[in-house]
Amino acid sequence: MDAALAEAGKASLERSCKPGAADWVRLGTGADGIERIEAFFHGYAYDPHRHDTYAFGLTLSGVQSFDYRGARRDSLSGHAIVIHPDEIHNGRSGIAEGFRYRMIYVEPRLIREAMGEAGRSLPFIPAAVSQDARLVSAITGALRDLDAPLEALGLDDIVGPLADALAAIDPSATRMRRQRLDRPALERARDYLDGHLEAPVASEELERLTGLDRFTLARQFRTTFGTSPYNYLVMRRLGRARGLLALGTGFAEVAAACGFADQSHLTRQFHRAYGITPGRWRSLQQRAAAAR
Repeated sequence: MDAALAEAGKASLERSCKPGAADWVRLGTGADGIERIEAFFHGYAYDPHRHDTYAFGLTLSGVQSFDYRGARRDSLSGHAIVIHPDEIHNGRSGIAEGFRYRMIYVEPRLIREAMGEAGRSLPFIPAAVSQDARLVSAITGALRDLDAPLEALGLDDIVGPLADALAAIDPSATRMRRQRLDRPALERARDYLDGHLEAPVASEELERLTGLDRFTLARQFRTTFGTSPYNYLVMRRLGRARGLLALGTGFAEVAAACGFADQSHLTRQFHRAYGITPGRWRSLQQRAAAAR
């Protein structure tokens, strides 16, 4: 599990377990077909119910217990949860101290779309709780920043890895086929991203440009360039941001010029990529320049 996410879970649990602390649920940013939440419960959480979506979760602290397909399931900190559409389940804490978790609800049509022509059926994982590294990584990425605006390419970066992780665990859901890379199309996509750093890039734009559907493009782009189209775009934006910061440009102006929603969005992405805030990075640059 992402170290920063785990530490945040530990700190919040310590605060929430003080005497008189109440259970809580908060909504994160979402999009068409996607909802995200974070919650904490001391004991009882939910009666038996079912969703019409996939529910992907990550237990941050404590023990998250629920009944699912005739058996009790216990998810510990760092474990992934996958609850399939129309499967009845409930929820409660497995220990007195309570549990904290994050969840993303994804409509099945998005998973099916992400599987593309290789998909035979929706993947199914009967165990519900998993420590599979690929699944944990995909869910952690989907839930890392609940408050960040979800751009179109960012959504592809969430749904694609989730679908790939499910298919890897349940290979019966896919047809095996050999991947052929369309390198000219990938180069066109990369050039387009390089030239459009200041505004959100729609998945449809890249589909029209390359002739590839968004999820095929994402997989081939990752194979060729080592990262997804969205992460490539973010890193190019951050490269421009560092240049403007070094010139003394204001943080809000840098965010606007580099395609970030606002200054806090810039700060979160900058810290995630480099491990320090833009303000500290600027201070270090200024100190180095003064020492010359």
